Amino acid sequence: MVAVGFWRRMRLCPTFLLQRWLWLCVCARQWHCRNGNNCRLPLCVRQIWAYLRLMVDSLYYNTLTNSDVVMDSLMEPILWMVDLLTRRFGAVFVCLLVILTTSILLVVYVVMLPVIFDTYSPSWIAWHMSYGHWNLVMIVFHYYKATNTAPGYPPTMKNSIPFVSMCKKCIIPKPARTHHCAICNTCILKMDHHCPWLNNCVGHFNQRYFFCFCVSLTLGCVYCSISGRNLFLDAYSAYSAIESTFQTPPLTFRDEMFHKSVIYMWVLTSVVAVSLGGLTIWHAVLISRGETSIERHLNNKETKRMRKCGKVYKNSFNYGRLNNWKVFLGVEKKSHWLTRVILPSGHVPIGNGLTWDIYPFRKDMMPV
Repeated sequence: MVAVGFWRRMRLCPTFLLQRWLWLCVCARQWHCRNGNNCRLPLCVRQIWAYLRLMVDSLYYNTLTNSDVVMDSLMEPILWMVDLLTRRFGAVFVCLLVILTTSILLVVYVVMLPVIFDTYSPSWIAWHMSYGHWNLVMIVFHYYKATNTAPGYPPTMKNSIPFVSMCKKCIIPKPARTHHCAICNTCILKMDHHCPWLNNCVGHFNQRYFFCFCVSLTLGCVYCSISGRNLFLDAYSAYSAIESTFQTPPLTFRDEMFHKSVIYMWVLTSVVAVSLGGLTIWHAVLISRGETSIERHLNNKETKRMRKCGKVYKNSFNYGRLNNWKVFLGVEKKSHWLTRVILPSGHVPIGNGLTWDIYPFRKDMMPV
């Protein structure tokens, strides 16, 4: 309070304040050199010096500072660079995914289908044709909807919708489960993450499309990997036989392209099946718990904080495993398991993403 009153009396401008601070530093050093380190400075000089140190310390210190804040500050440049690259190369990731998927389809239709028609029975051919094309339709439909459906944004105009905090970047109220995306530079309703392969955020209105796309693509890769296993082993054996002996006649161009295509298809689909399968299982666990990827991190921190206080944290958006899936998939009656889950469906999710009292008032969903 003494320092504040002092500056009010002085009425110094910012430029003069900086000059005064530098002059005090020089005076303090000269005073110490002439009179020794143990000699006390005048009271007015010590007051000004203490106030200036307080201002400098206030730029980077507060009572809430901890190791997490320091680590986040150190990682900020790296995260900024990742966000910038993701924003600039989002379309590149989308084109890469489309090209890789198209190449697998070419291998299946040009290489594998003739083998299936020549070796399999009519019943197996019918099964492969039915399942393969259903899987393809599910992949294309859900990927298109996930990339072209807006994840949902909170209103920017004045409204009566309850909110839990204010966004420091958008300067708008944030409803529950809403988070700011640094790549899209806007707030997203029920934000899960920003997916570079979609070049879009995964939020309230397109999260189901994203998850169904992951499930469909994983199933398609597993299907191709299992179906092409024998062809892959034959192609690998053929190349191994050529490398092991010089008496084996070389492969023709057609046979070589056939074997290379099979090996390429099997390796790519197997790798994607394992990596994307793990991601899909992780999201399935989150859906069963009624939380998003961001909420998983926040809920873990809140659980540890409340455990220290001797309390138990409960997720208010967790309605039970089966009920969480019904809300997520939009299943309101038994026929929806066919029309909205097994078959492609463009229905909107339950609720508007702004308020989350939707489920307790829908008692008709319980018997489904």
